Order: sequence, then structure tokens, then C-alpha cells
Amino acid sequence: MEVDFKLLEEALKNSWSKETCYPPLQDEWSPERPSLGQCAVTTMVVQDYFGGKLLYCRHYHHYWNMLPDGREVDFTRDQFPKDVKICFDEIRDRNYLLNSEGSKRARTPERYRILKSRVDEYIKRYVKRI
Repeated sequence: MEVDFKLLEEALKNSWSKETCYPPLQDEWSPERPSLGQCAVTTMVVQDYFGGKLLYCRHYHHYWNMLPDGREVDFTRDQFPKDVKICFDEIRDRNYLLNSEGSKRARTPERYRILKSRVDEYIKRYVKRI
């Protein structure tokens, strides 16, 4: 089954929660700010569906995707004010996100598994509807 960006974005937005949010931001997370603290886990789910690279901005500790065709996709950009300039500093490997000590403290592997499972289920339900 082929998943398009619009369906993946809808699935992500309907799957984000306080539980999938970066732990230090969980008290600030709300349905009104669903993308807050979701960037690391979201980029890995996007990579699962579309491949590509994980881009990282050290200044804002923000992740987004570069697709194999070179396009950049950032489903969580709206957690920052429009005037914030997100800069590309480095490419990060998903193993870093899943296995580094900082990621373990941030519960990134657990949060990723929860988000991935919810997104997959959302997409399966969508496919059954059509």
C-alpha cells in the first residue's frame, strides 16, 4: 500500500499525544499544540514510510526529514514561532536517536514504538474505509 504525505500527516496528527511527547515538554503538551515535542519520533516514522535522512538543528534541538529526492519535510515545524530560523547542523542516524544515552533518558525508543504503532493502525483503518 502506498501512503501519501497527506495521509501520513493526518495519521501523525491523530496519533501524537502527551505520551509520545519529549518528556521535559509533556506538561506543556496539549491537543491545541499537538506537534510540541514530537519531532524526533515523528522523523523516524516519516523515514519508515518514505526513507531519506534525519536532519538536526542543534540550536533548537529539532529534527526533520530530507527525502531521497532531496525535498525537506517537517511535520512538526509549527511548534516554533514562524520567525524562528531552524538551521541545518548535521545528519543524525536513527540508531543515535534510539540508542544514545540522551535518547534513552528521553524515552525515545518507547515513544517511537507508541507513535509508530498508532500511525500504522490509523493508516490500516483508513485503507479499510476505501
